[in-house]
Amino acid sequence: MSHMLVYTLLMNLLFTGSSMIAAPVSEGEKELREKARYLARKMIIVDTHIDVPYRLESHKDDISVRTVSGDFDFVRAKEGGLNAPFMSIYIPAEFQKKGGAKAYADKLIDLVESFQLKWPDKFSVATSVQDVRDHFKKGLVSLPMGMENGAPIENDLKNLKHFHERGIRYITLTHGKYNHICDSSYDPEKHWNGLSPFGYKAVAEMNRLGIMVDISHVSDSTFYQVMRVSKAPVIASHSSARAFTPGWERNMNDDMIKLLAQKDGVIMITFGSSFLRTSYRAEGDAIQRKIDAHLEKNKIRRWSEEGIAYFEKVRKTEHVGTIDDVVEHIAHVVDLVGIDHVGLGSDFDGVFALPKGLQDVSFFPNLIYELLKKGYSEADIRKICGENLLRVWKQVENVAAQYR
Repeated sequence: MSHMLVYTLLMNLLFTGSSMIAAPVSEGEKELREKARYLARKMIIVDTHIDVPYRLESHKDDISVRTVSGDFDFVRAKEGGLNAPFMSIYIPAEFQKKGGAKAYADKLIDLVESFQLKWPDKFSVATSVQDVRDHFKKGLVSLPMGMENGAPIENDLKNLKHFHERGIRYITLTHGKYNHICDSSYDPEKHWNGLSPFGYKAVAEMNRLGIMVDISHVSDSTFYQVMRVSKAPVIASHSSARAFTPGWERNMNDDMIKLLAQKDGVIMITFGSSFLRTSYRAEGDAIQRKIDAHLEKNKIRRWSEEGIAYFEKVRKTEHVGTIDDVVEHIAHVVDLVGIDHVGLGSDFDGVFALPKGLQDVSFFPNLIYELLKKGYSEADIRKICGENLLRVWKQVENVAAQYR
């Protein structure tokens, strides 16, 4: 057996969420952890943002088995009880200048559909709430899709219908730069001061078709305009609370979370360390530089077997923050607006640094355990883990049905 194969096997053990040397635990803790694992299997867990398609564009991988690279595969999803990971159809802002956004989106959707074709006993594309519930009963991992960046709409409302027919069930209106729909939280240029004239039409058409409007990544002014005009509840597919990252527009402030809740929407808390505390961004950047320096010094290609193993080892053992940070964000939203308006949108495969205890999709029982420790009921945890998002999605379906 080669040294690299041994190393890969060790990495696989690391990524299962278990430890080879476990600290002593009390009987009470054992019981609570077992309850958390039981609940993870019993309830529907929805994660509204996982960047598997874009990850596989960089490095081809067989996600039907346990992989060394990345945060998601079928084996780890089943271990974690993850039932409905929204596959992010991520369109980098560069396509807004060079063109080809629609074609690139179709390419990534084709990739997601290929998972179902190749592994029909494991995955099934989901285009409705009922699909998710049916797949859960069959033991399949549902693959609903959300488009991250509305650039593929390309100023043509007919393309919204096209992408709805292809299975897109939410659209993040923009990403890192303003586009033809609205302004971005990351972009200092506020070109439209919110929604563009076309953006208003796009929101109305999304309501008509039954596509959830996603306000993650948009500017504050865009958010308030969307909330004023949308006829259906709105989601933040992967955002966290700005109270912990003051001044960072990418997260939602308390007034925004309150308005989202008043309109019956839901904020899906992100696990990425940079979303959790302001100071964590610098810590994550330092780890990234350490990895880059090692690869360069040793002339290791990033996507070689050795490069992948080193990258994942460092990234998932040198944590930035802990699972408690995620619980604090959840608790903040619950204290602010109640249990019905918070969910989970990890951004797995889309962020570099992750907190200790939430390194990949196999770790959802850890989060359930921490919520149980904090006194959340089983009914509360069901809502956080999936039912809140499914409720909003169903309401969006119902609004669309009124147009038919």
